[in-house]
Amino acid sequence: MHLVVNGKFTAQRLTGVQRVAYELMRAVRSNQTAADEIEVAVPRNAIASASPIERLRPVPWLKGDLWEQIALPLATRGELLLSLCNSGPVFKRRHVVMVHDMAVYDTPHTFSWTFRTWYRVKFSLLVRHAPILLTVSDFSKSRICALLGVEESRVRVVRPGADHFERIVPEPAIVERLGLSGVKYCVIVGSLDPRKNLARVLAALGRLGHLRDVKFVIVGGANTRVFAQAGAPHLAAAAGGETAQIVRAGYVSDAELKALYEHAACLAFPSLYEGFGLPPLEAMYCGCPAIVSRHPALAEACGDAAMYCDAESVEDIAQKMERMLTDDALRTRYKQAGLLHTHAHGWDRAARELTKILRGETYETGPAIAVRSAA
Repeated sequence: MHLVVNGKFTAQRLTGVQRVAYELMRAVRSNQTAADEIEVAVPRNAIASASPIERLRPVPWLKGDLWEQIALPLATRGELLLSLCNSGPVFKRRHVVMVHDMAVYDTPHTFSWTFRTWYRVKFSLLVRHAPILLTVSDFSKSRICALLGVEESRVRVVRPGADHFERIVPEPAIVERLGLSGVKYCVIVGSLDPRKNLARVLAALGRLGHLRDVKFVIVGGANTRVFAQAGAPHLAAAAGGETAQIVRAGYVSDAELKALYEHAACLAFPSLYEGFGLPPLEAMYCGCPAIVSRHPALAEACGDAAMYCDAESVEDIAQKMERMLTDDALRTRYKQAGLLHTHAHGWDRAARELTKILRGETYETGPAIAVRSAA
């Protein structure tokens, strides 16, 4: 099975979708029977260490979207291309694409107009030319089928793992640097992306001032080019009431994040929308109990191993955080459940599923694409 991977992710900052691409390819490579030959086509600004596949195919013309839409399909004519990061050349034949979520349709107000419009056009063209679509959850599959009019048989689910954190060596210095040594604290993964619900989390923290010995560590940044700034005023208003209990860590490395998880009392992740939801799985893998919203994708990813809250209720978010922070027995129970849940499923399982999908399909003749009318 000769396969070329869309290596645009090797020139991008490592976030959720890039993580999935890297870990899937690393797991496929580690399985000696998984692929006879895999290449990663990379742009000229690629970082070599960002590819887990040693066999690179430099495609030095253009960069960014122009590289992906023009240079990449020209360089892979007649070959099977795998794109794993929510995007790919829209007119490429013999193309398998992973679409992580339908947020540009389901939460359009959270994106800039240009980003939202481009991705809607891109998705509408991709579904007409890529015979198979991959995604990360049954929830995302249902939204892809409903919004893009794709037959269910064309969409396959490959769920991410969290065992990449096993390879990461924690950097505990960040705990001391942030003044958290010997302190009970809750990690909050949030950003200016309104879907992360940081405004309500900050409002919830305003109700937890009586937990004087507890701190709340906010981790994450924002891509202002991608995300709409409609939520920014609300964040600013909520941030106005911040106290010494709140610690803003900003962007942290994987090693620093692992150290924070290992020493934390819990993670709060009451997201309003996810395609899958990797942060709570990563936290639970490190022994950090997770509080998540009842969003279908998060429920699918976390099962019975996480505590659930109403993401639209500041009161409920605060109550669940207080319960987890003050009940040692409850916290221990969720810690053990999270470890069992996340260690039972890993990237090797995901890679085997991906390989089975790729081997089970024939792309030689460019099969006709069945697209039905969306409801």
